[in-house]
Amino acid sequence: MHTFADPLMRAIQVAPNKIAVVDEGRSFTFIEVYGRCRRLVGALQALGMNRGDRIAILAGNSHPYMETYVGVPAGGFVVVPLNTRLAEPELKYALEDSGTRILITDREPGALADVVERVISIPDEYESLLADASEAPLGDALGEDDLAGLFYTGGTTGLSKGVMLSHRNLIANTFNWLTAVPQYPDDIFLVIAPMFHAAGSNSILGSIWTTGCQITLGTFDPVKALDLIERHGVTATLGVPTMIAAMTEEQHVNPRDTSSLRMLAHGGSPIATEIIRRTKSAFPTAGLVEVYGATELSPLATILVDEQLLLDDPRARSCGRPVLGNEIRILDDGGKAVARGEVGEVVVRGSNVMVGYWNKPEQTDAVLKDGNYWTGDLGYMDEDGYVFLVDRSKDMIVTGGENVYSTEVEEVLYQHPAVLEAAAFGVPDEKWGEAVHAVVVPRPEFNNIEPLEIITFCRERIAGFKVPKAIDIRDEPLPKTGAGKVLKRELRAPFWGGKDRSVN
Repeated sequence: MHTFADPLMRAIQVAPNKIAVVDEGRSFTFIEVYGRCRRLVGALQALGMNRGDRIAILAGNSHPYMETYVGVPAGGFVVVPLNTRLAEPELKYALEDSGTRILITDREPGALADVVERVISIPDEYESLLADASEAPLGDALGEDDLAGLFYTGGTTGLSKGVMLSHRNLIANTFNWLTAVPQYPDDIFLVIAPMFHAAGSNSILGSIWTTGCQITLGTFDPVKALDLIERHGVTATLGVPTMIAAMTEEQHVNPRDTSSLRMLAHGGSPIATEIIRRTKSAFPTAGLVEVYGATELSPLATILVDEQLLLDDPRARSCGRPVLGNEIRILDDGGKAVARGEVGEVVVRGSNVMVGYWNKPEQTDAVLKDGNYWTGDLGYMDEDGYVFLVDRSKDMIVTGGENVYSTEVEEVLYQHPAVLEAAAFGVPDEKWGEAVHAVVVPRPEFNNIEPLEIITFCRERIAGFKVPKAIDIRDEPLPKTGAGKVLKRELRAPFWGGKDRSVN
């Protein structure tokens, strides 16, 4: 049985004085991180927090984030990592829905302060609390089935869902990651992906467990990322494809010494084969790794190692094979396995499968069946166990590593008085992988409506990455099935014609 306390316990046992994290010039050893996590728990207890209470964090990557991510669950509380790109109403919903009592943040909370009992500001108030706090034990009477975190992700009903991940889920994912991509005590991991993603457990818990060092980058910038790689001899990093592409372009224009890189991983959205080719030439010492999964899977499902060696192989278009500890099947609508090479829904079983959606039993039952998570993604498996995705979930757009559900966008579009019909979907985008696009049929009295007016309307109500980049206005009804459901595949087809999985 393992919990969030165990990685730190091992680290202070085998390498207490080794540097654990470097953040903006400050460095902390494992024994220091351990003590700070204990004081964080002690401070929360002194503020009246009880086992199972929700503690949210809204901040950029930093050592306080790492301490909160590890220390809060290790102390028996539940961490709620908030997406820094969400709009205030979305953040407020997550805080209220989760029942968060304390918000830790590095920015002005605004109206968010009204829905929590206490706001702890980073760095001043956070550091002051730790300085005055007593050390509390980590892992005390903690079980692997206890809830570790609530990770809010886009919902098909237009509202976010709190994905309940237990200690078992996130620890299992960490082991899956470490068996697929071994890490070592001499590794220096550059944390460029936002820590609010469940994928944070890959680098954060994995590096602590193996006593590697982590370098945090608060806000991603390809220039800063490459400078840190050169300065610290970074050996590994993980980001979304847009980050990898930006680093690749910068490296080609203004090359640094990145010969220390051994592993460059990406996930969260598809990546074009041409980007992999350019990345290989920009970082010749790095093995390229693709990961596929979902927040509901803590988040790993498959992994493709050394994809730079497969560029001329059909498997380059796959998202790899199941990580150890995962069972993946391709099933038809009736739950029957399809033959190898036939398309069905990707279904995952393993200790990393979420507990469920917080306070949403119907949505939970729709995707969790007999311990299996139905991803909503269509794909097939070849004879060697490689999984190929042929279509994303019809309700989901993956843009820059962020999940956007079309119904979230449509709900806002329909709030505009001019909109009679609306459909949102993803279209190819060289920078973001996919971009949000919408088609709107206006009411007759608004037949002169301009797309920019509707885009501005959306921008005031949802996060920027969910706002349609473009809107087509049409004067005829949207195509529909006999049952009246909009045929989005017909709307998407002109944009995706001739594109293969590597870019969709």
